[in-house]
Amino acid sequence: MNPETYSAAANPLYSGTEALHVLFSGESQTAPDHRLGPKVYNFYLFHFVEKGRGTYRTEFSSYQLEAGEGFLIHPDQLVSYASDGSDPWRYRWIAFAGEGAAELVQRAGFHLQQPILRSTPDSAIPGLLKTVLRAFRKNRNNADLTSLGCLYMLMAEAEEKLREQSGYTGGKSGVQQVVKQMIQYMASQYAYPVSIEQMSASMGYNRAYLSRIFKQQIGVSPVTYLLKLRMDKARELLRDRPELSIEQVAASVGLPDALYFSRQFSRLQGRSPSSYRKSVTGADVSAD
Repeated sequence: MNPETYSAAANPLYSGTEALHVLFSGESQTAPDHRLGPKVYNFYLFHFVEKGRGTYRTEFSSYQLEAGEGFLIHPDQLVSYASDGSDPWRYRWIAFAGEGAAELVQRAGFHLQQPILRSTPDSAIPGLLKTVLRAFRKNRNNADLTSLGCLYMLMAEAEEKLREQSGYTGGKSGVQQVVKQMIQYMASQYAYPVSIEQMSASMGYNRAYLSRIFKQQIGVSPVTYLLKLRMDKARELLRDRPELSIEQVAASVGLPDALYFSRQFSRLQGRSPSSYRKSVTGADVSAD
């Protein structure tokens, strides 16, 4: 049996003002029947079991865990955990807090009645936790950013695995999530000459499928939505940036063909870009 070990390090760059921050990280090979609690913490504390077994108890339930599984301790909850008497666990942990912590945990899918994560042999979580501890130990100048990046990646994997654990099958909620991703994609990429085909390819879906579910949920096709989004952004630029030419406005909303832009703007707004600008700014510009 491996001898008992313990190692931990605090974030050397923690100032106490960040909206989300990692407090400390650590690792331990516990002794048989090693116990902590019952106790409460005032931060989030995630443990990931690398070897062995143990038990985690909350105010709601008791969980038997083994290698490849993890548990999240919520703030202000009375908890206890103990290693197995014959096969004590070796685990790594990360503690984090801040105003953004609860939102991050909720998005990942953790909650008080579901604090357990079951991963797979190829999980990136052990490596991420090692990276955080190493950065803290070496007092690196970018230790705070490194730890946050690893925390986000850990929670990204947790979100994926917890969806699988909850029986996520891509039903109605799955459709809504895909549509939400489409909207986010278009909101972030409208300034580039991207197409619905490119969006579909980047998301790994068939265009016809995306178009169908988008229209069912939103009421218009993705093509129409993207075009209206671009025209809304164009109206803002025409109103707020009078120094920009019509060609520059068109390019700024992902439509480098100024003639096509003017035609679509006129069709949707009932007037040309230059006429619209004159009506809202009083500026006299050349015809489109």
